[in-house]
Amino acid sequence: MDRITAIRKSLTAFVCGIFGLVPVLGLVPAVWTFLSWNAVRLGYANEWNPARRYLHWGIIMALLGLLNSVLISIVVIFTLLFR
Repeated sequence: MDRITAIRKSLTAFVCGIFGLVPVLGLVPAVWTFLSWNAVRLGYANEWNPARRYLHWGIIMALLGLLNSVLISIVVIFTLLFR
């Protein structure tokens, strides 16, 4: 993987991570963030990535979005079951 591709995938992970923060609707962008993160991590492992911070923040936001969606789903399920 060349440096330009690594930067583009890192920025894609960041933007998708931002959209991944949206509960339920952000599930697909959060998964895409994981795919981009994994591609950069495996394809550009030992090289310097100038967009490394974007990549890390994208994965953090995707994780927070997934956690948020799971917690909201649990709350909705419990409210429907114990009504």
